[in-house]
Amino acid sequence: MEFRQLGRSGLKIPVLSLGTATFGGSNEFFRKWGDTDVAQASRMVDVCLDHGVTLFDTADIYSAGTSEEVLGQALKGRRDRVMISSKATFPTGDGPNDMGSSRYHLVRACEASLKRLGTDHIDLYFMHGFDALTPVDETLRALDDLIKAGKIGAIGASNFSGWHLMKSLATSERDGLARYVVYQGYYSLIGRDYEWELMPLGLDQGVGLMVWSPLGWGRLTGKIRRGQPAQSGRIASGGSEGGPVVDDESLYRVVDALDEIAAETGRSVPQVALNWLLQRPTVTNIVIGARNEEQLKQNLGAIGWSLRPEQIARLDDASHREPIYPYWHQKGFDERNPKPTRW
Repeated sequence: MEFRQLGRSGLKIPVLSLGTATFGGSNEFFRKWGDTDVAQASRMVDVCLDHGVTLFDTADIYSAGTSEEVLGQALKGRRDRVMISSKATFPTGDGPNDMGSSRYHLVRACEASLKRLGTDHIDLYFMHGFDALTPVDETLRALDDLIKAGKIGAIGASNFSGWHLMKSLATSERDGLARYVVYQGYYSLIGRDYEWELMPLGLDQGVGLMVWSPLGWGRLTGKIRRGQPAQSGRIASGGSEGGPVVDDESLYRVVDALDEIAAETGRSVPQVALNWLLQRPTVTNIVIGARNEEQLKQNLGAIGWSLRPEQIARLDDASHREPIYPYWHQKGFDERNPKPTRW
């Protein structure tokens, strides 16, 4: 297993982590993603540890906390061998303070997550979204205090826009508070918007990326091809709800290229799509999901080899999409405003 340094921190994490949104399935929304129980989760943890995957990602809203509970039970007796990342901000109840990134909510949310996970600390704690109603310094001071109390380790931001993240980093620097060292965001061959602003920001500020939904919301699993709608898996079960819209031709153009390169390399379509991500700037870790042990082992085959430069270029071309303003305008000034990747 390859390990990469997490942003401007001394922490190294494996390039793959297991996402546990499929654990629990205790409500209708997440049941479409998966309903892994404790026995199945324990077996998946076994497989992960056998392959050097020592980071497990969850959130307090996944199946209303059941994901954390299942993960905590699956990790019993081996907590010292793994790292856990979790998240807070989104609603966990009906009260006016049962959401957001206020000190009031974060302290309670963290304590609740610790209890469900059956641990005394969370190694990596994310703000799951940006809370514009809470002052940024209040959020960061609460997180700084939780770090000093030993309840969380490093902190990260997820689903922030570029200015949200930069304002937070500037506030940390100004006030001497803990800073976000990692961003968890959506990035895939059919969703490259991350490259427009957040990737240059990450390079400039030393913020690593943990990729979520690296297979494009289940569209790059190899089960969807021209004239062959998915018959099984997340898409077929209705699990694409809430995902980005991708027009058919853009999807099929990427899938065609993936099929060709998969045949050339002797790898599967998902393995090629994941390997492409591992070659991208700022990418520190990919959060892989799996509904079962077979899918997990398939995704683990994305490491230990590398795509050739010309194969990467073909995938870049197949997934190209003209950026929105002002990014298309900035392309005309590349000599002073270079881009880290080809759009």
